[in-house]
Amino acid sequence: MLANKIALVTGSSKGIGAGIALELAKSGADVCVNYCDSQTSAREIVNQIHSVGRRAIAIQADVSQRDQVERMVDRCEQELGPIDILVTNAIASVRNTLLETKFEDLQRTLEIGVYGVFHVCQIVARRMVERKALGSIIHISSPHAHFPYQGAIDYNTTKAACHHLVLSMANELMWHKIRVNILEPGWTDTPGERRWYTDELLESFSHRMPLGRMGFPQDLGKAAVFLASDAAGYIAGSVLKVDGGLYIEGSPSLTSESQDK
Repeated sequence: MLANKIALVTGSSKGIGAGIALELAKSGADVCVNYCDSQTSAREIVNQIHSVGRRAIAIQADVSQRDQVERMVDRCEQELGPIDILVTNAIASVRNTLLETKFEDLQRTLEIGVYGVFHVCQIVARRMVERKALGSIIHISSPHAHFPYQGAIDYNTTKAACHHLVLSMANELMWHKIRVNILEPGWTDTPGERRWYTDELLESFSHRMPLGRMGFPQDLGKAAVFLASDAAGYIAGSVLKVDGGLYIEGSPSLTSESQDK
């Protein structure tokens, strides 16, 4: 489905990013696994990609630092080839209330989740346009882009801003035959979620979900494969919710109840 395509996935050493990287590889892509701090986890993902017969490299880069992004893209192109598929997934967050959030924490979340997306997308898109590539860019968003959940000022703000940034990119890049789309997960069982919620609370969420379970990283991975493939060749500027029906069922009420516990 993605035979011989080259993909760069930011923040792909674990969680949703890792799930996407693995599913892209299973569908035939060679993958650049980006990480900031988790080198060991990134190498494990690279080994898993090798095990399915695809090429992969792990590259450390803080996406908020433009010079590091430039070097990452250069190395990806040198070792794997020109990038056909870009997935922007990297994010950082402290998730706190307005009264408790430190400005530097808000600033850091914006630097990675907005400015970092801008850096990576602009650098890769310029190269796609230069070689007239039919590229695919996929951004991993969140219901927080729409719903101002309590206790997540930095994350809510960042996801809302980036949502519009990415759709603005879509409106411009589609004229260059580069398709930009958004994947929006619901509650997904990842190491990141386990930073904020106990195992017991996540188990409770699973039973209350419309389809009877939380999402898994591979669910997002399979959706990313679709959006990156020729099967989605007429899809641009769209938001694909991969949330098990949570949005339409009413996610704000579920979350507000959970935060009271």
